[in-house]
Amino acid sequence: MPVDERKPIRTPLEPSVAVYRTILEIAAEAVHKASIADDRLEDAASVDVGQTPNEVVYTENKLELRRYESLTERQHDVPILVVYALINRPYVLDLQPNRSIVRRLLEAGHDVYLIDWNEPSRLDRRLGLSDYVERYIANCVDEVRERSGQDAINVLGYCMGGTLSVMYAALHPETVNALALMATGLYFADTGGVLEVWGDEEYYDPRTVTDRFGNVPGEFLDVGFALMDPVANYVTKYVHLYDRLENEDFLRNFARMETWLSESVDVAGTVYDEFLEDIYQDNLLYRNELSLDGTHVDVTNIDMPILQILGEYDRLVPPAASKPFNDVVGSDDVTTIEYPTGHVGLAMSARSHRDVWPEVAEWFLDQSERPALADVIAEGVERALDVDVETDVTVGEVDEIQIAIADTQGERTSAVISYNTTAIETFFEDELGISLGLEAASEGIAVTVETADEKVTTVVENVGEATREEIREAIEAADVAASYELDDIDGIGPTYTERLRSGGVDSVSELAVADAARVAEAAQTSERFARSWIDHARRLVDRDG
Repeated sequence: MPVDERKPIRTPLEPSVAVYRTILEIAAEAVHKASIADDRLEDAASVDVGQTPNEVVYTENKLELRRYESLTERQHDVPILVVYALINRPYVLDLQPNRSIVRRLLEAGHDVYLIDWNEPSRLDRRLGLSDYVERYIANCVDEVRERSGQDAINVLGYCMGGTLSVMYAALHPETVNALALMATGLYFADTGGVLEVWGDEEYYDPRTVTDRFGNVPGEFLDVGFALMDPVANYVTKYVHLYDRLENEDFLRNFARMETWLSESVDVAGTVYDEFLEDIYQDNLLYRNELSLDGTHVDVTNIDMPILQILGEYDRLVPPAASKPFNDVVGSDDVTTIEYPTGHVGLAMSARSHRDVWPEVAEWFLDQSERPALADVIAEGVERALDVDVETDVTVGEVDEIQIAIADTQGERTSAVISYNTTAIETFFEDELGISLGLEAASEGIAVTVETADEKVTTVVENVGEATREEIREAIEAADVAASYELDDIDGIGPTYTERLRSGGVDSVSELAVADAARVAEAAQTSERFARSWIDHARRLVDRDG
């Protein structure tokens, strides 16, 4: 056999040397990590949580109703009230800026309120489901309705807070515009959930705890939740911590979660007993047999749009504990988002914030009970011309809107324009070759569409007062503009008037919302002159000016 084909000779010590090297590498890594562990953990212990600015706008007993500072120049008319669970602190929904449900909603232009229950005292032991639903939630809803001027608001319930929100919506459906339920337990009959098994009346009597402690200690609940997956909660997560000790972002995220998990709150004794017995053990809410202080909580009254937000791998509230409820409510407008994450992952994972919460924010916007300014005009145009119009305020700047028009052949045009009535009317008139008129009627807003062949008037009903006032102001501005001619603008004489009209700028209103480049091209002048004309036109059509 040739020399170069012989197998290499291995000495008996080589395997031992390899093991020894591995041990030395592990030991060296351990020494290094031990040297930085104290500093890393000390830095992590100082992390901030719940950083989005807010103010307490209403209090009752321990409850605080928080309103968050807006992050957009304009907010949607219908606010969102977040009803948190009675367990743990609510800042898990605002744990850090890039993983904050509160911020995702604010960034989408929503006006956000949140109920912070805080910890009950011994005197609160007798607080039951009726107190939390018919007193606390009801009063918070009324406060938000009064502040927003809306008859009905949007509600987002999380976990146990979602179950309480369902009870409220069944009792007061006229005050809830849309109901979103995040990881909410609503059905308990062989769903596969660990808590359902542990809470079964065959094995557990909740009154053995409340008779002993009064209120249920938060520490007792924490241990119970952790024991649902003891390996993950007591071993695996600390292995991950050790492996990523040098990753500052991971360490801070880990510290924020541990801070939240460690700040447990007690639960009032009576509400704990009633929730376990009536909801978990007897399944009364799903069976539509629940009553609060003698009043039937009729789930068929829940007729508003519903959104279920579920974690596919949620062990605390598996999807099977939520989805069957969709079949017993009165609403036929039910949407379900089931995402591959766990109970807390719905609130905390980067993927959830990338994929789920923008969709939730858009859903709330779509469920607005009252059409906005652009929607009123668009609906009138759709009915009159048999075209499809879509509006989207999430495109462009805060004072802009995207409008897309598709005709019967599917041909489509779209543009991002200023969010004001004159600009919107001008866009439709230019694109469709029509004349538009608006009138505020007692039953709604009358939209008149005039073509070369006919004039069609449509009344858009159920318009909110804010939109109605916006259209009134626009009508007044149009009336003011109609009293002026183009040559009333400083610098515009007969020649420029003729050129502007030939270029499609026929009125002071159209000049006020026109683009400077377009005006300059039509009038065959400089953009500087065009901008001065536009500024003058805007001052004329400004009602206050």
